Order: sequence, then structure tokens, then C-alpha cells
Amino acid sequence: MTDDLAPHIDARRDSLIALARDLIRIPTLNPPGLNYREICDYLAARLAASGFAVQLLRAHGSPGDSDRHPRWNLVARIEGARPGDCVHFNSHHDVVEVGHGWTRDPFGGELDGDRIYGRGACDMKGGLAASIIAAEAFVAARPGFRGAIEISATADEESGGFGGVAWLAERGHFAPDRVQHVIIPEPLHKDRICLGHRGVWWAEIETHGRIAHGSMPFLGDSAIRHMGAVLAEIEDRLYPLLASRQTAMPVVPPQARQSTLNINSIHGGEAEPEPGSTALPAPCVADRCRIVIDRRFLIEEELAQVRAEMIEVLDRVAARRPGFSYEIRDLFSVRPTLTDRGAPIVRSTAAAIERVLGRVADYVVSPGTYDQKHIDRIGRLGNCIAYGPGLLHLAHQPDEWVGVQDMLDSARVMALVLNDLLG
Repeated sequence: MTDDLAPHIDARRDSLIALARDLIRIPTLNPPGLNYREICDYLAARLAASGFAVQLLRAHGSPGDSDRHPRWNLVARIEGARPGDCVHFNSHHDVVEVGHGWTRDPFGGELDGDRIYGRGACDMKGGLAASIIAAEAFVAARPGFRGAIEISATADEESGGFGGVAWLAERGHFAPDRVQHVIIPEPLHKDRICLGHRGVWWAEIETHGRIAHGSMPFLGDSAIRHMGAVLAEIEDRLYPLLASRQTAMPVVPPQARQSTLNINSIHGGEAEPEPGSTALPAPCVADRCRIVIDRRFLIEEELAQVRAEMIEVLDRVAARRPGFSYEIRDLFSVRPTLTDRGAPIVRSTAAAIERVLGRVADYVVSPGTYDQKHIDRIGRLGNCIAYGPGLLHLAHQPDEWVGVQDMLDSARVMALVLNDLLG
């Protein structure tokens, strides 16, 4: 990288470590949405001191927003000395539940050698910290830069992003006339550019039955048995069909280059007692059974086709089971997104990776969705990628960590991108 930019990044190594550790120590758990205002206040003070104009924006009316757990977002902007494009770094500040199996304090921000441990270290507070350091270093080295730089820390990516990027996009914050380039520092490895993601369709399927006494099941009609027939049809017919479909998208890991379906949950019958309770379950034939499905689909598939295939499964079961009926309810859907490799943000980031790391960038697509979906679909901004430090397989795992050197290298890449687009 250019000689005058490198020292500005290297001089901020201790600041980068301290920033990442501080962010991890704020437990922004989602659900339910804890400490969103606290982390936004922390970042607001940091970025205001670096010359950014800061907005704190609550996503009133968004899913999950309440006075107890308000959905707070931060958008910070610094203007250059001359007109030009705006480069926006977007990171989500929420983290998933801790889970079991930790050997370290999940919110301790422990530094051990080159690694910083904690929930959100990899996904994605390390990336947020790297983007801030990159922006601060660039502004210090190029006080006469053109255009503008924005940094956002947004809510609820882990639950769909509706109280964060979607809410902001609906209000014009990612309109192409005010933002031209977006980098989302998700943990996709420091030598990879993520161009987009597969599509997703979540739905709830309910089979119907007739309640009766459990000692006389012949007087009822078990919705659970009906659902068992649905699951058998999925197993025998739909799974082999999906496994036969392959995409040209460079999805990682390679196993995700096919269409996939997961049964997220299943419940039938009356509500059961809590584990350890002395109460017995209700002695009834189940008159309702529900599953939630998670269907990930390819850019070569259409959402209408994906939905029709599931309805075909249900109709085949109905044709051979007397009394079978069902309901299907759409919960959530996102079409696949794929940024062109010739887009300016892709070309600039690829060149920066090669200069910093000495190797050609790898192009990938995420198996799951992230907030690019809202920037593309609502903001109508296609010049967007995910690029950041961290190893993807560590996300949501116990003893999650991010490497200090990886954050430094990613910050160098980001600073070079700013230099190319705004310098």
C-alpha cells in the first residue's frame, strides 16, 4: 500500500485492539435486543471525536422494537474537501445468544496472543472496529479527500435486519444518489470478496386432525401422523430433487452450491409441561402439528417455483391420505443477490487485497443471507459487497475469536479502497 497510509494504520494497532475489546464487552444480545443504545452511544462518542457527524436513529415500529428493547442504529458521516462519491461501511452491532461450551468469558474481550475472544468478536465487531480504524487513518492521511465516508452500526441483522438496515433503506439512507459504494465487514476471510448470497424462504406448514381421547385414538385423527407422511414425502422425493440442482454462484462451503431445505422446528398436540415438572402431558390425539421450514435457493431458481414445489409435496400427500388438510403460511423470503465482478467496489477491493496480501482475491457467495439483501432490494444499490476480517466458521460458535493481524490487514485493504475511490 502507499507509504503514507501504512504508518497511519500501524500506529493505530493498540487503538484497534482496544476498540474491538470494548465493543465485545457490550453484550448486545439479540434476542431480545440488549444494550443497543449503549453501543451506539459508545460509537457516537468515538466517531464524533474523529470529526464525524453522528445520528442516532431508533427504528420505531420495526419488528422487535419496544420501549424496553428499542432498536437503535448509528449513522456517522464525514465530508471531504471536494465533491465526490460516498463510501459506506455497514456493520451490525447485535450478536447471537452465547450458547454452551465456552472456556472463556463470552463478554470479556480477552486478548490472548493474536486473538481476541468473545461473542461477536468475529461476527462482526472485529470488522466494525477495522472499518473505523481504516476510515480514521485515511482521513488523517488525506485531509483533502473528495466525497464522503459513512460508518453505520445497525440493529437486528441476526434476526433479519428489519430494525436496522431495512428500516434505514426504507428511509433513503442507502439511496444511490447519497451512497455509491458499500462494504459490509462480515467475517468472510481477509482475502475473500463476498458478492452476495443465496435466497431464502421460510414458511410454517400446519397439518390438521381431530382431537380425541388418547386411549381411543381411533375416534380422532392424528395431525402428527399426517405430518409424518409429509416429512416422508420430503425425504423421499424433495431432498433428492434439491440435491440434483447446482448453482454457478461461488457459494462457500461447496456443499451449499445446491438447493437446501432444513426443518427448523416441529410441534404437535397440546403444550407440554416444562422439563422436570410432575405434571403429565394431555392424553389427547393431536389436532394440530406444525413445522417451520428453511428453504435456501439458488439464483437459477424462482421464489414462485420454490413455493410451488412444497405445495406439490403437500398435495401428493393429500391425494393418498383421507381426511388430510393443511395450511401453509409464508414467514420470510429474500431473493438471491449477486454483485457483478466488474462493479467499482469489487474492482477496488480486489486490487487492494492483492497489494496488501500479495495474492489474488477469491470471490465467494454466502450460503445464508445478510444485510446486503436490503441494500440491494430496498436501497436499489447494487454496488455492494461483504468484506471483512474473521473466519466464517467461527461465527456463532463457542470461544469465538478474531485475529488482530487479520483486523489490521483488513483495515489496510479498506483504507486502500478509500484511497482509490476518494483519494
